[in-house]
Amino acid sequence: MLVGDRPDVKTVLLQEQPPAPEAVLAVVAGADVVISDKRHLHRIDRAALEAMAGCRLIQVPAVGFDAVDHRAAAELRIPVANAAGYNKEAVADWTLMAVLTLLRRAAWGDRRLREGAWPKWEMGGRELGSMTVGIIGLGNVGSSVAARLRPFGARVIFNDVVPRASEGAEQVSLEELLRASDIVCIHCVLDRDTRGLMDAGKLALMKPTGILVNAARGPIVDEAALIEALRSGRIAGAALDVFEIEPLAEDSPLRSMENVFLSPHVAGITAESEAALLEVVRENVGRVLDGLEPFNVVNGVRAKNAQPA
Repeated sequence: MLVGDRPDVKTVLLQEQPPAPEAVLAVVAGADVVISDKRHLHRIDRAALEAMAGCRLIQVPAVGFDAVDHRAAAELRIPVANAAGYNKEAVADWTLMAVLTLLRRAAWGDRRLREGAWPKWEMGGRELGSMTVGIIGLGNVGSSVAARLRPFGARVIFNDVVPRASEGAEQVSLEELLRASDIVCIHCVLDRDTRGLMDAGKLALMKPTGILVNAARGPIVDEAALIEALRSGRIAGAALDVFEIEPLAEDSPLRSMENVFLSPHVAGITAESEAALLEVVRENVGRVLDGLEPFNVVNGVRAKNAQPA
C-alpha cells in the first residue's frame, strides 16, 4: 500500500474495472486525496469533481492526465498532478527501437524468415544518422529521445508550445518540422489543443518517404487519416504504441499493413519505470497528507492550506 504505514490514513480501493460512474462518485466523495485510474478506464468528470468538496489532490499515476477534467478541477480549486518523467527513459528506448525496426524492416524480415523466405535484398534499409528527426513536444520524453539521437548523428529539430533549448536540436514551427523531417516523433500531451493535431492536412505536409511515430496518446493522430495516408503512399510508414480506441479493433486496417509497427500501449512499461511510478505517487501523496505543496501540478492550483514545496 502506498500509505499503508500511516495509521491516520484510511485507504479505499475501487476494484470494479471499468468502474461505474455511481461507484466512482461514492468512492471520491469526502476523499482528501484521489489516485485516478492508471489505465484511464473511467474519466473523472465534473460530476465526480463536484462530489470532492474537500479534495486536496487528484494524483494521476501516469504522464498523460486526459482522464481528468483538469480545467473543471481548476475551477473547483482541486489540484491535479501527474507523474511527469517517471517513464521517460522507457518511452525513449521504445521510440528508438521502433524507428530502427522500421528503417531496417526488422519485424517484416523476421516474419518472412519464419515463413521460410530469405529476404536479404528486400531488407536493405536506411541509416538513422543520415536523417532529420522531428520531435513534437520536447518535454521529459522528447528530451530523452533527442539525447539518444545525438550519438547516431541525426539532425534533430523540434516543435514545442514554449521556447526551449536543447543541445544539438533546433526549435522550428510545426509546419517546418513536418516538411523537413524524415521521421516525426510525437511526444506531446493530449489536450484540447492537440486532439486530432495530426490530421489529413498535417500528414500531407510530410515527405512521401516519411515515418510517423506515436508513443504519446492515440487521439493526437486522426487514425482514419493516417490509414489513408499509409494506404495511398502519402507517407511511408508508422510506428504506433497508442490508438484512438484501445484495445485496437481486431478488424483495424493497421493490423494488416506491413509498413506499420504496432505495440499495445507498452512503451512506458518496464520494471524500472513501474518502480519509479510507485515512488513518485507515494511521495506526492505523502507530501499532501503532511501539509506540503505537491509536485507536478498540471492545472495551476495550489493544494488547500499547503506549505510551499
